[in-house]
Amino acid sequence: MRKTLLSLLILAVLLVFGGGGWLGYQVFTTGFSAKTEPHALEAMLARQIRHLAIPIEKRNLPNPVPMSPAVLKESLAHFADHCSICHANDGSGQTPIGKNVFPKAPDLRLQDTQSLSDGELFFTIHNGIRFTAMPAFGEEEPDKDLGSWKLVHFIRHLPQLTQDELDEMKALNPKTKHELEKEVSSDKFLQGNDAAAAQAGTGHHH
Repeated sequence: MRKTLLSLLILAVLLVFGGGGWLGYQVFTTGFSAKTEPHALEAMLARQIRHLAIPIEKRNLPNPVPMSPAVLKESLAHFADHCSICHANDGSGQTPIGKNVFPKAPDLRLQDTQSLSDGELFFTIHNGIRFTAMPAFGEEEPDKDLGSWKLVHFIRHLPQLTQDELDEMKALNPKTKHELEKEVSSDKFLQGNDAAAAQAGTGHHH
């Protein structure tokens, strides 16, 4: 028995040092570029560390917010306004930011995310993840953060998003400075202020 435990301990030490050496080699050869695609081993280790970093009692927490059409509508709007800039409206992560951070924003529709418990999803949204681009969105105490629990429902819904929902989200996405200037220009034009509209429409080119 003692020999078996010793063998397992030695194996664990070898795996830790071997994995650490391998990751060090990867950093040495590729630098700290965010464009590098994480190796499968690196991604696996990161997921395992994330899993172990969430206390088991937090992982097993049930969602205290019952699912309803109102909750889905509210969480859809919140995701479109706060999360889509990195994760895209459909959760694919295919955005300029999502594709160029390290690790890249995951496709939330896939099993790697959908297989997480509600408690794990909530913990990630509320607390964020160190050394990634995932910020902590929970500003209040966890037991009062119902908004993050509602987002858990929406993440579960991502694989079933409809085109109508995507169109609704597009209208709710944050607008760029250029889009806001165009809106101002259009409003002034509709109000009959043609000269002001023309100036607003061309002023940003100078």
